[in-house]
Amino acid sequence: MTSTAVSVPMPAIPRKRRSPEEIAAAAPVAGEKRVLLAAPRGYCAGVDRAVIAVEKALEHYGPPVYVRKQIVHNVHVVSSLEAKGAIFVEENDEVPEGALVIFSAHGVSPAVVQSAADRGLRTIDATCPLVTKVHREAVRFARDDFDILLIGHEGHEEVEGTSGEAPEHIQIINGPHEVDQVTVRDPEKVIWLSQTTLSVDETMETVRLLKERFPTLQDPPSDDICYATTNRQVAIKKIAPQADLVIVVGSANSSNSVRLVEVALEYGAKASYRVDFANQVDESWFEGVATVGVTSGASVPEVLVKDVLALLADYGYGAVEEVVTAEEDLLFSLPKELRSTLKQAGDSSRVLGGRGARPTN
Repeated sequence: MTSTAVSVPMPAIPRKRRSPEEIAAAAPVAGEKRVLLAAPRGYCAGVDRAVIAVEKALEHYGPPVYVRKQIVHNVHVVSSLEAKGAIFVEENDEVPEGALVIFSAHGVSPAVVQSAADRGLRTIDATCPLVTKVHREAVRFARDDFDILLIGHEGHEEVEGTSGEAPEHIQIINGPHEVDQVTVRDPEKVIWLSQTTLSVDETMETVRLLKERFPTLQDPPSDDICYATTNRQVAIKKIAPQADLVIVVGSANSSNSVRLVEVALEYGAKASYRVDFANQVDESWFEGVATVGVTSGASVPEVLVKDVLALLADYGYGAVEEVVTAEEDLLFSLPKELRSTLKQAGDSSRVLGGRGARPTN
């Protein structure tokens, strides 16, 4: 079955834009107008895999397909999937008994898995493999009776899922300001783990302070902050010192998108704002601005970035230079529950999620 693109209307903003001429008159720009476009940006492999999982489930099982929480933190993606027949719920008890439910890319706790089994739900686990890695680390170190210091934002779905693996062993550390409050049973058996979408700099500052208190604090076996989060922050760090304005495309509940705004400001951007859609860009931001940096969070489809670039071109920012700091080619197989269905149906299309794996139109 062939999937079709669904056009989701942008939210209306009840105002008339000021013209490029009005903006130029309000604050003339010194120098040539240009855009520095960050690369990498947008979809990561885990997000791509999760979105494909929902699309493929809709194709092969037919709507409705239930999804616990937002499959990824992006308004446009969620609306697009709703238009195709996905139903997003907060908890498993909102799903009819025996129906199909997909767990989001952010992961779930064992209690959520058990509650789905108790209701006889069929499940597809679209947890990002990099989040699953952190879950396995938590299980392993809890089994070895470590105190686990989980650096992350309390209440975030990913943190809830990870901490649910071993709640009696895990303490959540929201940032450097909470380090002084940490207590452990044995300072010789402590390890830190982290949410995958944090600010790299702030996380390492938290770790530094923790190691001052607990000198034998162990590091995770491998970096917990995902490659995509790190790469997007590195790219914006390079652009920020040159930018009068940085626009980050991403949703308010997207941790990695919010972090990009913070990183841009920390590394020298004169101003930085986050938008879901191009029509949320305030043209007054362009007053006196020569260089605009543009990037997007790891759950943002490229079409939304193109809309922002088109708006910028209307205001004279037609010269776009892509600033490349890394190449991404990681691919993830679709969830195993879905792969078996696709194999039985003889569907070999789009069985991987990641850079270059999705259609460009």
